[in-house]
Amino acid sequence: GIGFRQARMAEVIAVRQWRGCRDEAITLDGQARQSGGQARYLASARLLEYCEAELGPNAAKGVTEERLHAYALSVQNHFKGGDVVRARGNLAKLKQAFPGKDLRYPDGASFIATMELLLGLRDREDVGEFVLVNANDTVKAELRRARYWKRN
Repeated sequence: GIGFRQARMAEVIAVRQWRGCRDEAITLDGQARQSGGQARYLASARLLEYCEAELGPNAAKGVTEERLHAYALSVQNHFKGGDVVRARGNLAKLKQAFPGKDLRYPDGASFIATMELLLGLRDREDVGEFVLVNANDTVKAELRRARYWKRN
């Protein structure tokens, strides 16, 4: 009984520390959005990675949905900060850590499909691709515009 309680208490403390760390990263993300600074986006993404690394495997089970959101934010912030390689790596980790799970933007677009398009993980030359992928209309329009100017 005592061993179980001690283990449970350690998990609760780890989750509290993770949430505090994540909240700091979210604050940095908000500051990055206000200032538009790439460095703050990257700092936020790296802090989210650190938070994840410090969270133990037992404590991680209790905050699965929150971790999914944090992973997604780290992917997005690496991309906004200009570190495409790490954004791709974190997207791969997200898909591996949360198989079959995805997030939706407010307009219903798929997070994974949108990020795969933006990160160049899907073939942008495929004509029907933009119709089949559940990505944001603004993203699709921007990719069509870039493809048009690349060809013309």
